[in-house]
Amino acid sequence: MIIIDTGLAKRQAEGNPIRVGMVGAGFQASGIGLQIITATPGMQLCAIANRNLPAAINVFGQVDIQPVHCDTQDELEAAIAAGRPAVTEDAVALARAGGLDAIIEVTGSVEFAAHAVLAALESGKHVIQMNAELDGTIGPILKAKADAAGVIYTFSDGDQPGVQMNLYRFVAGLGVTPVLCGNIKGLHDPYRNPATQESFAKRWGQKPAMVASFADGTKISFEQAIVANGTDMQVARRGMLGPDFSNGNPGSPLVPIEETVSAFEPHLNPDGPGLVDYVVGARPGPGVFVLGTLENPRQRHYLELYKLGKGPYYCFYTPYHLCHFEVPTSVARAVLFNDAVLAPKAGPKVGVIAVAKKDLAEGETIEEFGGFEVYGVAENMAAIRQEQLLPVGLALGCRLARPVAKDTPLTFDDVVMPAGRLIDRLYAEQEHLFA
Repeated sequence: MIIIDTGLAKRQAEGNPIRVGMVGAGFQASGIGLQIITATPGMQLCAIANRNLPAAINVFGQVDIQPVHCDTQDELEAAIAAGRPAVTEDAVALARAGGLDAIIEVTGSVEFAAHAVLAALESGKHVIQMNAELDGTIGPILKAKADAAGVIYTFSDGDQPGVQMNLYRFVAGLGVTPVLCGNIKGLHDPYRNPATQESFAKRWGQKPAMVASFADGTKISFEQAIVANGTDMQVARRGMLGPDFSNGNPGSPLVPIEETVSAFEPHLNPDGPGLVDYVVGARPGPGVFVLGTLENPRQRHYLELYKLGKGPYYCFYTPYHLCHFEVPTSVARAVLFNDAVLAPKAGPKVGVIAVAKKDLAEGETIEEFGGFEVYGVAENMAAIRQEQLLPVGLALGCRLARPVAKDTPLTFDDVVMPAGRLIDRLYAEQEHLFA
């Protein structure tokens, strides 16, 4: 951050701000827009694309800016060149528009987002996204395309996967070997759905299905999958270990994160690839942690002196993730330093499969993440390929070809997939390249 703020100050002084376009205008996007406009000198939010145009207008309206409405790429490019904030319903036109250094993608969609991200990469723009669902499904092939285009494709800082990766790099930089990257949760119930989460969602101005995806494990499965893909780590078992120190009661007193290490210790192997996982009912939350080990006895003596305990595993944590506040930092890292916060190292190590949330009948359609039909579960790619398990990122819009019992993982043979989707083509290309 110290280097980044200096770089941004230089761009501001030179009158050459980083020019950014954003795809999405929902809850997080609104905060990102506010952060760039009000608190990020050296960066300019030039245009927003959203299918619901009033929402895009409202992002600028938070600070009394009236954007111009653009229908075409040419109109967008003219507005960007003139320094006039713009909005559009055409995400691909924005992604391809000249005059922008980077695109922030923050829709939470998969098929729609894939078109925009691919267009941005093909037109030579850095892509910074807060879309774990997209990244956990086709992130490796998008990273390969970014590499071919000479640009950065990265998850953002501020959300838990990015914060974990920052901590992972910090721990490794100390000479400590990371053996587990972890996420701290307050609740895990795979049967939560939009109906059960409606009141909570309404209180915070969020969508019930999105909130349900946090509670039912889909979101954390995607988040830990993309950390695995950025570190070459794996999961200890299908669904991860996920020890719950709350005993299912979110109101229970929280256990210090250091006291949870014993639950993971039997599964840790300093010589293995490392694990991604999560814990429920620990503090500080909502935060992240990394467990690491260190062989040198003198260095272990120092860590004990510095109150990290006797080992053999040391717990490092970040007690918060500030979501939209930190996204502009991710943009600056990409544009100024060609540094990705978190991106796949190569092919996928962990994916997220669809599991029936209830008894599914033939003919039912899987509607949305966090919906009534399925929840997502993290699984190692070897098992996904061997059993032909259906990634939940491909499951949306699929129709059941036959009944599937509650808590049963879906396979490709269980569904009829919509025709002509980009997401399916990119997933197939990813498997062809890496499998």
